[in-house]
Amino acid sequence: MKPALGYRQPHYPKSWQALPNGEVIVDEINRVLTPWWPKFFGYHLLKIGALSGYINSSGCSIKHQMNLVERKRSGDIIADVDDLPFLEHSIDVCLLSHALEFSLDPHHVVREANRVLIPNGYLVITGFNPFSLAGLNKFIPYRKNNTPWNERFFSAMRVKDWLHLMGYEILVDEKILHSSLSGRLSQSKLAKYWQKIASEFFPRFGSVYVLVAKKRVHPLTPIKPKWKIRPKFESVKVPSMNSSHKTK
Repeated sequence: MKPALGYRQPHYPKSWQALPNGEVIVDEINRVLTPWWPKFFGYHLLKIGALSGYINSSGCSIKHQMNLVERKRSGDIIADVDDLPFLEHSIDVCLLSHALEFSLDPHHVVREANRVLIPNGYLVITGFNPFSLAGLNKFIPYRKNNTPWNERFFSAMRVKDWLHLMGYEILVDEKILHSSLSGRLSQSKLAKYWQKIASEFFPRFGSVYVLVAKKRVHPLTPIKPKWKIRPKFESVKVPSMNSSHKTK
């Protein structure tokens, strides 16, 4: 398995329009997350990355919603995604939509999101599935140099492994859009029927994955120490040298 740390700076897209079928992808992500937004509560929702800012979270009860983007881009907060300017345990929900593929150190980005997330907070991650028709484009010569196939894809299994090590509980792991995403996706009845059949019989091979995880922190229960009374020392009679000679 290749290390998560990259060797060149990836090019983060400014909007979903910069990705093939980006509008269709964001619509499908919104469809999966729509029933989950009312279940999130708290005070602060942080959307990390420019693409995360386009995710519709109007159904969420959290009023204070922020979008953090990299430098020289429009957003509520301008900062590095791998160095979040927040205190520990200060964010209730974090959204990372297709941010790992375009990060130099995606594992560190997840750790940063975990750092600022409160106990029992929610982390939402979306990304491209390398084990899909879209992932096969990385092996086609005239496509592998185009966005997003010129970047690294991380499987949902690998991301879940990172989350498990941090103590997360995976609530949702759904694969969507069984297509190569290279051409324009058809909205015909036949295409919708294929998506339905593929989702039922090949659920793991969707081109995009959606993860919803909850940060579990088990409280420490103080244990009352069992104090042991030290035994009292008693004097021990040691026979002297004179008494030993007398006995002889």
